[in-house]
Amino acid sequence: MEIVERLLKGDAGAAARLISMAEDEDPRAVKALSALHAHTGKAQIIGVTGPPGAGKSTVIDQAVKVYRKKGCKVGILAIDPTSPFTGGAILGDRIRMQQHSTDPGVFIRSMGTRGWTGGLSKGTASAIKILDALGMDPIIVETVGAGQSEVEIVRSAHSVLIVEVPGLGDDIQAFKAGILEIGDVFVVNKADREGADKAVAELRAMLETCQEPRAWAPPVLKASARDGAGIGEVVDALDSHFAFIKQSGAKDLKDRASAEREFMEVLRDRLAKYITEKVVRKGEFDALVERILRRQLDPYSAAEKLLEPIEKGK
Repeated sequence: MEIVERLLKGDAGAAARLISMAEDEDPRAVKALSALHAHTGKAQIIGVTGPPGAGKSTVIDQAVKVYRKKGCKVGILAIDPTSPFTGGAILGDRIRMQQHSTDPGVFIRSMGTRGWTGGLSKGTASAIKILDALGMDPIIVETVGAGQSEVEIVRSAHSVLIVEVPGLGDDIQAFKAGILEIGDVFVVNKADREGADKAVAELRAMLETCQEPRAWAPPVLKASARDGAGIGEVVDALDSHFAFIKQSGAKDLKDRASAEREFMEVLRDRLAKYITEKVVRKGEFDALVERILRRQLDPYSAAEKLLEPIEKGK
């Protein structure tokens, strides 16, 4: 496919187009992603999450500068809440990171959740694969940052960075309790604010008391992303964690789990398509719903009846 050839030659425009196709569930995207699969699996994937207002985008913006100085090509996927009017992403992370927009070594894409839960977008996995094939390494995924649902990022990322800030009050305690176990590196941003040291101490105490013992001890760092202070240490910590999981074999386990999950999702999508095309159009689906409504058949038996042709290998 032409779009695949262009992408593998480093064409960012082709990558942007293919991500849009994947988001729109264009059948052509499936063929392109199949062709790209052998060219993926090389990038470090970093998830960044934390409460709204913590400065996640600013932390990422400064981290990109550090990675670029190292000669890395950086991909950024900023997952935003979806506009109820247009269906598009509404926070505009590309505007906030616009200083990198002319840098050919940085690819930035905002993606709307489109109702997808867990802090990510349905097209996130495909977009990661596309940027991986484009040669972006690392790939940074910023989640919506809305609460405990953010744990979905751990399934897509090798390393998860949790961004916190001092002075958010007691409400943030519940948030911390929900995501402590997924963080590999913690950073208290806006460290020039009063209470930064207290926030660091609280996080360290919570990590010691709320977690099962882990081979990797998540560091808690301070930073002031507005002027870049402390971001170099954050990047070093993320790189150290990636080196650790590669050496320990944890990366292989993560990658296998990711491959298994992707395979199962494809199977579920294909099964849903089969039911839609082979059964629903015949009117059998509506007939089964009617029988369920009349209490002539229960939903479980109806599902078994619907899937019977598959079980028989037809």
